[in-house]
Amino acid sequence: MSKKIENLTPRQIVEELDKYIIGQTDAKKNVAIALRNRWRRMNADEGIRGEIVPNNILMIGSTGVGKTEIARRLAKIADAPFTKVEASKFTEVGYVGRDVESMVRDLVEHSVNLVKTAKKEEVKIKAADTVEELILDILIPPMSKKAQVGIPEGVASTKEEELNEKTRESFRGKLKRGELDERKIEINVQNSSASPIGVMGGPIDDVSMMNIQEMIGGMMPKKNKKRKLPISEARKILLEEESAKLIDMDEVKEEAIWKAENLGMIFIDEIDKIAAGGGKSGPDVSREGVQRDMLPIVEGSTVNTKHGSINTDHILFIAAGAFHVSKPSDLIPELQGRFPIRVELESLTEENFYQILSKPKNALTKQYVAMLKAEGVDLEFNDEALKELAKIAFEANSEVENIGARRLQTVMSHLLNEILFDVPDKIESGSKLLIDKEKVTERLSGLVKNKDLSQYIL
Repeated sequence: MSKKIENLTPRQIVEELDKYIIGQTDAKKNVAIALRNRWRRMNADEGIRGEIVPNNILMIGSTGVGKTEIARRLAKIADAPFTKVEASKFTEVGYVGRDVESMVRDLVEHSVNLVKTAKKEEVKIKAADTVEELILDILIPPMSKKAQVGIPEGVASTKEEELNEKTRESFRGKLKRGELDERKIEINVQNSSASPIGVMGGPIDDVSMMNIQEMIGGMMPKKNKKRKLPISEARKILLEEESAKLIDMDEVKEEAIWKAENLGMIFIDEIDKIAAGGGKSGPDVSREGVQRDMLPIVEGSTVNTKHGSINTDHILFIAAGAFHVSKPSDLIPELQGRFPIRVELESLTEENFYQILSKPKNALTKQYVAMLKAEGVDLEFNDEALKELAKIAFEANSEVENIGARRLQTVMSHLLNEILFDVPDKIESGSKLLIDKEKVTERLSGLVKNKDLSQYIL
């Protein structure tokens, strides 16, 4: 079982985050330290290793400034199990709705999927060879198989066996080259469709219901059904089945639990919605009661999941909220104490918007260029156009509601919708399009002049 974690320095982690997220240096530094501290704990003396707990982080900042993106990218860098939950979806124990423990169950589920994918990659070559043989057996059954269906062994001459083997090798080459991908074959597929199960009694959440269905489904005898599919599709189904046979699920669960306990990250968004300072009246089903239920999970407790028990002592919790109406101090003191690192994210400037459009690996402009390239159309933005787009987006945020970097999606969509509609009917493959400042101004002039921009808010 792999119990190593990536040995990245805080500076290297920040450099990786810089490829996708503009600005927010303070937040990046804090999450980089939190990630490096995990490596430090894993390499500390065994006697004190269990005592070192993570410093959970509370991110404070308006929507669209990069809170979720920082946490998600951090998990990708660390190859760690990650789950994002909205605090406002949870309810106090005893009420209908999701209970707070479900976030830990989601994390374990994601961890199992991560480990299973990695294990499948390890056995991919072996499974692919087995699948190739299975498909060949369907197309050109070997002589020994023919013997089983009525031809006595020894009757077939050596010449026939050689011919059979040559034919198989010829078809093997065609399979590898993809020449037979469209040919249909009949395969046996496990029928995984389970009948819906009704539960009598009190309310039950979605996760528990899925667990019950899976458990009962596992007890039922597996049914196979014949399906006629093109070889390209049959190969995928057979590869999935053969990979599953080669994987030891007990080992997967053991490694997944270890990963979730030591590397897991839970991002709790909208934590300000359960703070008591909103001035709302009525029962605190989604507020203080939820905070009290959340407290033992964040402090460290054992949660039972269908894959086994998991201890939450060393899971890194990152909470985030805009805190427009409430303040972090409106959270119950015990929960505040469990988020010792507080980071305030800065509002995005016009210059930030320009950098977001030009620098990141997944910049919106690069996404649109890639989409139109699929149609054979070359799209290009010049520097002045990007600056004008950034200016318009910044003005829109200032005049209406500040939705952060998400405003750029509104502006880009408004700018390019006509082009996206005309490709490929009016704008044919091989065309070259340049977006300059004049085109931006022309397309978005109404957006700039109109002070009431409510129709453009996402």
